Amino acid sequence: MHRRHPALLAVPALALPLALAACSSGAAGDDGTVRVLASFYPLQYVAQQVGGEHVRVDNLTPPAAEPHDLELSPAQVREIGTADVVLYLSGFQSAVDEGVEARAPEHVLDAADVVTLEAHGAAEEHEEHSADDGHDHGALGELDPHFWTDPNLLAELAAPVAEQLSAADPEHAADYEAGAAALEQTLADLDAEYAEGLAACSGATLVTSHAAFGYLAERYGLEQVGISALDPEAEPSPARLRQIGAVVQESGVSTLFSETLVSPKVTETLAADLGVATAVLDPLEGLSEDAVASGEDYVSVMQSNLETLEQGLVCG
Repeated sequence: MHRRHPALLAVPALALPLALAACSSGAAGDDGTVRVLASFYPLQYVAQQVGGEHVRVDNLTPPAAEPHDLELSPAQVREIGTADVVLYLSGFQSAVDEGVEARAPEHVLDAADVVTLEAHGAAEEHEEHSADDGHDHGALGELDPHFWTDPNLLAELAAPVAEQLSAADPEHAADYEAGAAALEQTLADLDAEYAEGLAACSGATLVTSHAAFGYLAERYGLEQVGISALDPEAEPSPARLRQIGAVVQESGVSTLFSETLVSPKVTETLAADLGVATAVLDPLEGLSEDAVASGEDYVSVMQSNLETLEQGLVCG
């Protein structure tokens, strides 16, 4: 027979509902912050900017890791169920999709429900590779997940993230609304920088190691050509490399762009064969270890990308 603890007997009956309410509050972090779980970096950035001091944001994808093939530990799957708010992009990371389905978090935002995804570079990829090549790029099919390379599309998440944070922590709803507005302005300013910086580059050909910059190219009038299309780890076929060579010659391309987090070997070898330069762009799927160590964030990396594009593109 279990004995009731004397301390529990001393709690007034009216205090019990208050205690239970405190335990079930959305702001359940040990320090009183809302615990947010983001599946990869751009979503983490939005949550941090909107939530400010009221949130603690963890990222399921470790720094310097390629997010496409993320695998989750049992502890991370449990986190999906215990976090106050979960942010993810369905179809991008299948392990996260499975975790969300299994754990059914109360406050969850799927970026695919907010941003309309498009197809960029998928046709080339189908020509180069069979559908079953052993590489998991999620369930997006021909849709390009990299919407965050257009700051205007990333800004579309600000208000929905504020809504989820407010649902989990109504006390600070006004702060979340203000944080969303501030983020929208920050991203509008970034968009203006890009529009001005690339104004003379309309129609320029952007050759990248994989087609991660389709939304950026579409926004600022560039023609993206991905060496390896949507799959960052797929080896381009000899036929595809010949196609890229023809594009470089016909368009007068002077620079091929490789990426952080992905080996530059194919791009560098092709550039050497074609006699053109290389430069590095960051698709911002995740921050590199150097970027984390130096305090970089989405805006500063995007500004670095802009400088790289201005120097490497052949513009009028």
